Amino acid sequence: MTQAANFRALAGVETGRFVRRNVRLESGAVLPELALAYETYGRLAADGRNALLATHGYTSSHHAAGTYSGGNSDAGWWDALIGPGKPIDTDRLFVVSSNMLGSAYGSTGPGSLDPRTGRHYGPDFPDITLGDIVAAQKALLDHLGVEHLVAVAGPSFGGFQAFQWAVSYPAFMDGIVAAVTSPKPGAGGEARLRELIERLSRDPNWNGGRYYERGGIVETLTQLRIETLKLYGIEARLAPAIPDRVAREAAIREVAAKWAREFDGHSLVVLRRAWTIFDAEKDFGRIKARVLYALSRTDKLFPPDLAPDVMAKLKAAGVDAAYVPIDSELGHMASHWDAAKWSAPLGAFLSPLIDRATHPT
Repeated sequence: MTQAANFRALAGVETGRFVRRNVRLESGAVLPELALAYETYGRLAADGRNALLATHGYTSSHHAAGTYSGGNSDAGWWDALIGPGKPIDTDRLFVVSSNMLGSAYGSTGPGSLDPRTGRHYGPDFPDITLGDIVAAQKALLDHLGVEHLVAVAGPSFGGFQAFQWAVSYPAFMDGIVAAVTSPKPGAGGEARLRELIERLSRDPNWNGGRYYERGGIVETLTQLRIETLKLYGIEARLAPAIPDRVAREAAIREVAAKWAREFDGHSLVVLRRAWTIFDAEKDFGRIKARVLYALSRTDKLFPPDLAPDVMAKLKAAGVDAAYVPIDSELGHMASHWDAAKWSAPLGAFLSPLIDRATHPT
C-alpha cells in the first residue's frame, strides 16, 4: 500500500485569536493592540514539544490545511502535506498556523482599526520587520503552551519566516523547511516597492491611502493579482482543465477578484517593505536547526539557480542543510499544487525530528 493510500481527511481544524497589548516593534513604534488569527491541527503533547509552526506566503492566509466545519471552505494551501499520515503528520504533531502580523486575514494590519483613533490604520500603520513577525508568533506559541518546535515550515514569504525563526530563536526548533524562497531579498526590491506604491496610488479611490471610505481599490488589486498569479504559474495549472485561452483568462480573473475583495492594499506595501529589508543570510552562523531548502524548477520568482550559493553559505556556516529540487511545471506554486513531487523528501526530513520529539531518549 502506498503512503498516499494511508492519508485521511484532516478533522478538527481549530481557529483562534491571540491578543497582546502595547507591543513595541523593532522600529520603536508601539502597537496598542497586536492580534493574530490562527488555526491549529492535532494535539499538543503534555511536554509541549511536538509542535510545528506552518508559515504562509505573502498574500496568503493562515488556512494551511483541512476545511472548516460544514465543508464551507476550500482546503488549506498545504492540505496535501499537513494531516493524518501526511509528511506533516497531525497524528503526531500539533501544527500551528498563524496569520502573520501586517497581513489582512484577521491579524493586526493596516486594515485594522487603530484603537486610538477608531479609524483604519491605512498608510499610518508602522513599518514592521520579519523579526517583528516571528516575535509575535513566538508570543502566540508561548500562550498555547508550546515549549519547543519540531520545525518551522513554509513556502515563499513563509520561507522567509522559517529562516528568520532559525536566526532569531536558534534553540527553539530542531528544523526548518524553507520552500520556494530565499534567505534574503533579490536585487531591485526597492524599485519593485516603489512601483507597487505607484500602482496603488493611481487608483481613483486612493484618497491619500484612505480608500476605505471610498469603497476600496478592488479593481487595481484585481489587476495586480492577475499579474501575480500568472507569474506564480497559474496558467500551467489551469491549462489542462481549461484549454480555451479566453475561458482560462476569465477563470484567472475570477480567482483574482475574490482575493482582491478580501485583501488590503496597504498590507501588500507593509509586507513588501519588510521583505525588502529582510536578510537572514548574514546571520547563518546563528542557525542550530537542520535545514531543508526546496526550490521549483520552473519558479520565476525564486529560480533554482539560487540553490548552489545558498547551500554553500549554509554549509560554510556549519549548518546541517539539505536541498531538494521540485521537478514541477507549476512554478512558484509547486510546493502545494505539485506537493507529491516533494512530499517524500519532506517526510524523510521531518520523520527523525518528529521521532526525537515524541520519543525522547
